[in-house]
Amino acid sequence: MKYVVLGGAGAMGKITVRDLYETAPAEHEIIIADYDLKKAEELALSFNSKRVKALKVDVKNQAEAVKILKGASVIINSVQYQYNLDVMKIALGVGAHYIDLGGLFHETRKQLGLHEDFQKAGLTALLGIGCAPGITNIMAAHAADSLDTVSEIHIKLGSVDQTKYKPKPVLGVSYSLKTIMEEFSFPPAVFSKGKFKFVKPMSGADSHRFPAPVGVQYPMYTIHSEVATLPLSYQDKGIKEVSFKIAFSPEFTGQVKFLRDLGLASHEPIDIFGVKVAPIDLVNKVAMSQPVSQQIGDLKQYAVSRSIVKGTKDQRKVTFIVDCHTQGIPEWQLGSDIDTGCPPSIAAQMLLNGQIKLRGTLAPEKAIPSGLFFAELEKRKMKITVTEKKGWSFAS
Repeated sequence: MKYVVLGGAGAMGKITVRDLYETAPAEHEIIIADYDLKKAEELALSFNSKRVKALKVDVKNQAEAVKILKGASVIINSVQYQYNLDVMKIALGVGAHYIDLGGLFHETRKQLGLHEDFQKAGLTALLGIGCAPGITNIMAAHAADSLDTVSEIHIKLGSVDQTKYKPKPVLGVSYSLKTIMEEFSFPPAVFSKGKFKFVKPMSGADSHRFPAPVGVQYPMYTIHSEVATLPLSYQDKGIKEVSFKIAFSPEFTGQVKFLRDLGLASHEPIDIFGVKVAPIDLVNKVAMSQPVSQQIGDLKQYAVSRSIVKGTKDQRKVTFIVDCHTQGIPEWQLGSDIDTGCPPSIAAQMLLNGQIKLRGTLAPEKAIPSGLFFAELEKRKMKITVTEKKGWSFAS
């Protein structure tokens, strides 16, 4: 078997590669495919293993990418989400299963249109299997599938990082700032009263109490892919409300809002001394080129991803709160971002060992067995808790 991680030298791709190296069968090959060959080669060499190799791949050149990646069993897409459709077509050309980290609602909706193409090819394309979307979808499914009717699903994310770093990052980003800027700028989708609508970016910041040590946070609406698929997956159970909210630290929220309001989230190229560049690409390049910070002392990160599901069971109103607690894997020198980087590896292995059987273009909640998936999260020190409450009074 051959795993290909496109964008494998990036922030999330590195975690996926590490997880595959640590947990996939020793005879399976791991390809770090990246546009930046130097970074890919440096990462591959760090494993000192013949089973980890580096390749240069430009996803914008589909024909060439198909030739280079022939023989791949599964392609894990960790590049910028705007290339999701391109990479899906590459996977079809290669004859490989496909996995990505999400498409910020609109791209995911487009990707669902390739369902029949993957089904006819006998392949599976999993759309959004990181933390959010991904773990959040499967936690929602774990509860929703046990209910007779489902009225509401609400996703909320909160985290804290008390780790000390030297030098302290001017802007602490763990994944693409471009994606974060878009999350802060694009009108978020909300499914309300049985219909999709869009609300003001960064609106709806109400207080919500997460388990300790995260505590009270103020999650806000941002555009996300859970809202693109969960209403479709549970329409037969009568779903009427779906939302997604995430809480960042006040300092970080203020920093990104400042950049956005200054106009640096714009995709419209501007002329800088004869060179045309989109402000969002410029600020992303600068932010992602900050000096690498060194951890001082112990890692003190903690994240809680929460899915709140309301429905009926035996004609009784019931609310499920399903949480994923993540602190990191110190022996891998990885923090709470494992909740995004490890799930693609888990899903890829489940595909290749036959635990995911459905074919076509699918959301995680439709394709991935929750019990098996949760067991794999537990192996990576991510804890799932399930709480059932009477009625629908729990704050959502």
